[in-house]
Amino acid sequence: MKKLATALLTSAIALGTFSSAQAGEIAVIVKTVNSTFWQNVQKGADAAMEDVSEHTMTFQGPASESAIADQVNMVENAVNRGVAGIVLAPSDPDALVPAVKKAWENRIPVVIIDSMLAEGAEQYYQSFLSTDNKKAGELAAQALIEKVGTEGKIAIMSYVAGAGSEIGRVGGFTDYIKANSKLEIVGPYYSQSQMATALNQTTDVLAANSDLKGMFGANEPTAIGMGRALKQSGKAGQVVAFGFDGNQDLQEFVKDGTLAGIAVQGSFQMGELGIDTVTKLINKEKVEKFVDTGVVIVTKDNIDKPEAKNVLY
Repeated sequence: MKKLATALLTSAIALGTFSSAQAGEIAVIVKTVNSTFWQNVQKGADAAMEDVSEHTMTFQGPASESAIADQVNMVENAVNRGVAGIVLAPSDPDALVPAVKKAWENRIPVVIIDSMLAEGAEQYYQSFLSTDNKKAGELAAQALIEKVGTEGKIAIMSYVAGAGSEIGRVGGFTDYIKANSKLEIVGPYYSQSQMATALNQTTDVLAANSDLKGMFGANEPTAIGMGRALKQSGKAGQVVAFGFDGNQDLQEFVKDGTLAGIAVQGSFQMGELGIDTVTKLINKEKVEKFVDTGVVIVTKDNIDKPEAKNVLY
């Protein structure tokens, strides 16, 4: 609690040092533009910008989530352009810290979304908007245990090792499985957020583990590749699989039984609240240091209900 209070105080002090609000560019920089998850974040940001007449918004991201150096350059370029504020989904918790520090030194407010930066970087940004990834991973693990029981073998299909969201999400999943079952875990395997890589990895895991009872695909492209591999191998519905995120492909996998369920984040909310929060900071208004944007476990039973429709995209 003392640490949080210190972070909040630091944030308040930093906020007070920003220059007077003036018309300018809000730079939204995400992990990649080639994913419907991040495209849905953009829809949320666009919606919020309808109420922001005094600023313009740019939206960009690298070609892939693993192109970390490209994302660092985008943040540095935004700082060099003298933008009014930055909303950033960092692809790497360490590599983005110097660029965010540079923004802070130039009195540019930064709102972090989706994935946290390394410990110690809290002073350089003013708010963090994210799914509680540890909690989300625990919910997925709980749902899987309810379907497969507490004994047997399961696999974890992950994405980018060391990404802030991956640490929390896969860590939460793994810890819950170990604490509440005797399930043996195979993996994790890292797809680098490439669907084709996840498909090939899942195909190999299924071939090497004929007794596999369950799987967890920890982000959108990984879960899509996992689902396609399950269908191609004839294991769809036989191996209990849960994915993460909620685009059209994953929704169809839930409807046809390929996936038992998907844990879906409020991606639209991340974009919308990201713009709202950075606008408040530009206007020297106080903001919360952390905002949980939520997660919903979507299954065939609730996919057509409001709780699911509010987060699916």
